[in-house]
Amino acid sequence: MLMAGPALAQVENATVAFLMPDQGSTRYEEHDWPGFQAEMQKLCASCTLIYQNATADAALQQQQFNSAIAQGATVIVLDPVDSSAAASLVQQAHAQGVKVIAYDRPIPSTPADYYVSFDNEGIGAAIAQSLVDHLKAEGVPEGSGVLQINGSPTDAAAGLIRDGIDSSLDGSGYETLAEFDTPDWVPAEAQQWASGQITRFGDQIVGVAAANDGTAGGAIAAFKAAGVDPVPPVTGNDAVIAALQLIISGDQYNTISKPSEIVAAAAAQVAYKLLNGETPEPKTTLYDTPSELFVPVVVTRENIKAEIFDKEIASAEEVCTGEYEEGCRELGILE
Repeated sequence: MLMAGPALAQVENATVAFLMPDQGSTRYEEHDWPGFQAEMQKLCASCTLIYQNATADAALQQQQFNSAIAQGATVIVLDPVDSSAAASLVQQAHAQGVKVIAYDRPIPSTPADYYVSFDNEGIGAAIAQSLVDHLKAEGVPEGSGVLQINGSPTDAAAGLIRDGIDSSLDGSGYETLAEFDTPDWVPAEAQQWASGQITRFGDQIVGVAAANDGTAGGAIAAFKAAGVDPVPPVTGNDAVIAALQLIISGDQYNTISKPSEIVAAAAAQVAYKLLNGETPEPKTTLYDTPSELFVPVVVTRENIKAEIFDKEIASAEEVCTGEYEEGCRELGILE
């Protein structure tokens, strides 16, 4: 019993780092970090929290990782820029007694202490199946072509999303005209590629399976710049505000509602258990890593009010602005 006080004090004054990969999506600053910070403050008000974003630079993330350890971090939540390169970071941390929670993107070759994410392969399968079902419901003939825009080739989660998309498109009756791995998830790269495919295939394109909202927005911008009206149905993922607006206006077909605060809070709970010397109970295992994978929801115009606004994941005040106000009234989001 004499050890309980000092041990508890050590945990409560611990340092935890939350290292995110890029700013290609606004989710990390808008949702992930605030969600993690809020849950950690509930669990350990005296803990010191470090937040860094590597802006898609693996070398910078290495520096941030080293800095976190130098500042005394004993648990690091890592969403890697490069899933392969992150293996050495896990090894480095473990050699110094530091625990690593892989976050959102897995680290396949070297098991972290835990992995927390949404089910990325399930996300890819769900958005692509939603697209396929929509095309069939609209009477789009089999044999028609779709574009596939994947995420970053250095992101293992992007590979899982791609595998999920493939599982739904393969055997769907629709042909994948062309496929692209988007460097660092940069929307402008997706837009530039999509522009070339629009020139190449024209009205052969009946849909786009895009892996996230940023790449979806790039594809939609390319269609608009080419004067294509209406824009073919485009999938997405993340439910960022810009994507919700595009769905309301009818320019984007779907997205995935995966409130990042849920996963961030789960990562905080795992971090606190690791600080206490506990072994968090895995819900499943992925890449030999104990894991918890949350199941997301596909959002279209049909259920956006119920899934996003009624559940207060986003507010009408921040989404239903300017040109989107009319669509919000049409869908009952605004009275």
